[in-house]
Amino acid sequence: MSEHSGPTSDTDEPQAEPGGAHRATDSFVAHRNLLFTVAYEMLGSAADAEDVLQETWLRWVKVDSDSVRDPRAYLVRVTTRQALMRLRSLRRSKESYVGPWLPEPLLTAPDVAEDVELAEGVSMAMLLVMETLTPTERAVFVLREVFGLDYDEIAGAVDRNTVTVRQIAHRARNHVAARRPRAAVSRAQNRAALLAFQRAVETGDLQGLLDQLAPDVVFLSDGGGIVQAALEPIVGADRVAALLTAGLGRIAGSASVAPAQINGRPALVMRIGGQVEGVLAVGTEGSLITGLYFVRNPEKLSRVERETTLRR
Repeated sequence: MSEHSGPTSDTDEPQAEPGGAHRATDSFVAHRNLLFTVAYEMLGSAADAEDVLQETWLRWVKVDSDSVRDPRAYLVRVTTRQALMRLRSLRRSKESYVGPWLPEPLLTAPDVAEDVELAEGVSMAMLLVMETLTPTERAVFVLREVFGLDYDEIAGAVDRNTVTVRQIAHRARNHVAARRPRAAVSRAQNRAALLAFQRAVETGDLQGLLDQLAPDVVFLSDGGGIVQAALEPIVGADRVAALLTAGLGRIAGSASVAPAQINGRPALVMRIGGQVEGVLAVGTEGSLITGLYFVRNPEKLSRVERETTLRR
C-alpha cells in the first residue's frame, strides 16, 4: 500500500498537543463541505452524514494535526471509514423500512448543477443506482469517479490493497454503467418534464404529463410509514398515469408547487397550506420520464428549506 498522509488506525494516531486545537478546527472547517459530500454520497442521508462528520471530528481533535502531512486526505479517509460502518448498519435497518426508500433531498446551490460529475453523483437516480452496490464498491466508486482520488488514497480509506481497489473500481463502474440512463439528459429536458407535472397540479390537466411518460416508467414514493405513500414501486405508463390521475385529482387547487434545485437537478417542492408536503424529482431519457421520485417522509424534508453546500 502507498505512503499514507496520516495515521491509519486508532492505535497509531499521533496524539494532539496543547495549542493545536485552533489549527485542527481550521483544517476541519476548511474541508467540512467536502467531507459532508463524501458521507452523503455514500449514505444518501444528510442526517447520517452529519453523524459521520461528528465522529470524524471527535477523532480529528485527538490527533496532532501538525504531524499529518495532508489533512484533506486524512480527513477523507476517516470520513470514508466512518461512513462505511454507518452504511453497513443502515443496510440492516432498510430491510424493515416501510415502502420504498429514497435518498434525503437537498436544496443545492446553482454551482452544483454546473459541476457535471458532482451533479450526477448526488442526483436521486444515481444515489438509487449506488444503493445496489456493496458498501465497499460504493465507497470506491464515489472516491474514484466523483472525487478523483488516486487508487493508493482509496486503498488507505477502505483498507484494501491497490490492486484490489482497481478491481473493485472496475466492477463498480460496470455495475453503474449498466443501470444509469443510456442517453445524456440535459437540464432543459428535466425542467420540461417537471413543468408538465407542475401544470398538472395547478390546472388538473394531466395530458401534458402523461404524454411524457416512458412505457416502462417507475414511480417511487417514500412516506417512511409516517405519511401515506405507495408501498411498492408502480411500474408502467398506464399504472403510473392512473395513480397520478387519482392523486393529483385529490390535491388540485389546494397544493402549490415551486421549482427548486434539488440534488443538483431541477425538481419540484410541493406545499399544502404553506407546509412542505413533498419533493418530486424525475429521471429522464431523451424527452421521456423514466422515473418519478416522490419523497414525502417528513423526517427527510428538513433540507429543502435551506441550502446545503456540496463540494468536491
